[in-house]
Amino acid sequence: MRYGNKPHIKRVSLRNKTSKVKLYIKNMVCRRCKMIVARELENAGLYVSSIELGVAEVPEFLSAEKRKEVHLSLLAWGLELVADRKTILAERIKHVIIEQVHFSTEPLTVNLSHFLSGKLNYDYTYLANLFSDVYGTTIEKYMIAEKIEFAKKLIAVNDLNLTEIADRLHYGSVSHLSAQFKKVTGHTPSFYKQVMIK
Repeated sequence: MRYGNKPHIKRVSLRNKTSKVKLYIKNMVCRRCKMIVARELENAGLYVSSIELGVAEVPEFLSAEKRKEVHLSLLAWGLELVADRKTILAERIKHVIIEQVHFSTEPLTVNLSHFLSGKLNYDYTYLANLFSDVYGTTIEKYMIAEKIEFAKKLIAVNDLNLTEIADRLHYGSVSHLSAQFKKVTGHTPSFYKQVMIK
């Protein structure tokens, strides 16, 4: 009897050691956020096996106490551990858009709805309704806001002119970029460059 129990205990213990736990993190939108999350998880005594925007993977189960500790340490940085499925999927939508806007040099070859449906394997209408429920804005408005935030960063760096920025953000023209920039910020890109950046 004792011999028969040992392999069973070993199998369970091995499965626990090799299984990975995904932690979904709200407001994790940049490389700096990834460094903060990695540091906070390591400070909590957790080994981080992988980290991407919005998700970190650890190879161990988190007790309720450890999860609370991690949650509180992340809150100090404006980040939040999330567990409900709607918020997790809404965060995944944000991260796909952030990756496309900030890190992809290739323009979309399909419209945004097909792109997100393909990336996340959900019907776009479902994604759009869920996103609006969670964040109170549309996916399209969020994408425009991300593009304008990135345009502001590119303007601040001062290495690119407006034509180059419009190209980098896959706008058809400088006037289209300028119109969206003014609608979101209340200022033209030129005004923003002259007055807002000091």
